[in-house]
Amino acid sequence: MSHTEINPEGVTPNPATPLDSERRKRKVRAAKLSVASNTILTLLKVLVGGWTGSVGILSEAMHSGTDLLASGIALFSVRASDTPPDEDHPYGHGKIESISGLAEAMLIFAAALFIGYEIIDKLRYPAPRHSGSVDIGIVIMAISMIANFLISRYLHRVARETESEALQADAAHLQTDVVTSAGVLVGLILVHVTHLAWLDPLAAGIVASLLISVAYRLTKQAIQLLLDTRLPDGEELAIVAILRRDPRVLGFHKLRTRRSGTQRHADIHVQIDDNTTLVYAHQVTEEIEDAIRETLPGIIITIHIEPYLAELNHQREQHRIGIES
Repeated sequence: MSHTEINPEGVTPNPATPLDSERRKRKVRAAKLSVASNTILTLLKVLVGGWTGSVGILSEAMHSGTDLLASGIALFSVRASDTPPDEDHPYGHGKIESISGLAEAMLIFAAALFIGYEIIDKLRYPAPRHSGSVDIGIVIMAISMIANFLISRYLHRVARETESEALQADAAHLQTDVVTSAGVLVGLILVHVTHLAWLDPLAAGIVASLLISVAYRLTKQAIQLLLDTRLPDGEELAIVAILRRDPRVLGFHKLRTRRSGTQRHADIHVQIDDNTTLVYAHQVTEEIEDAIRETLPGIIITIHIEPYLAELNHQREQHRIGIES
């Protein structure tokens, strides 16, 4: 099913609404908060990790460094992805968010490899610890865990409400940071209690494995969107339900949907009575579009209107098939 609006001038960009402007402001504020938080946490972990010699804390510093880069990418993408369509990009710039998510995933993979190298190096050449280093490490990891938990919850909520792939990826990074910080924290506490130094690289190894898992998930999600994976079943079924409720719609087929950043796109072929005038066909198209946009706000729809019996005969004579509806 596909939906194309009769428009002799081609694609007409939807004008920005006050709601779109407010969503963009919320996304930018959330991305800026993530940049500020990750900057502070990265500096703290680098300083404390370098002083204590803890590979666990250094691995977390590397993780926070990738989160800082990721949050910077997210800030750029949420600004750029909402840029209105132009002559060279008639469908808008929404896929910038998917590209940024893929870039963030690659950064996480790189961080995991670096941590693996640090673990091997630390096991081969253990460094002496400063007195009280474990204690301060425990404090820093506890602060990091609490801060990332609060900010990731906020980012996740804004990402869900604004449908931002970039913020969702950033929130996922910070949620992973919460888990990995907890792992390093437990490792440092065990080192403090048992004096078994190998528990520190073990905690770092857990961090690396979790990073790989998150990077794989983000990579898969970004690639699906870049390859124009269709909208979720529930959203497509909502479009189908609207068409089936309209008595003027005698049939429909070739529904195609996709996501581009925060934008949804759909097109569909709709059949109506053969004797309908062009003016009435245009009215039907507009009313169907309005009904779909009420259910899926902001969706960009293209409807191709066809005469029902003529199209049915065409399919039977030229293609020897019927029309599914």
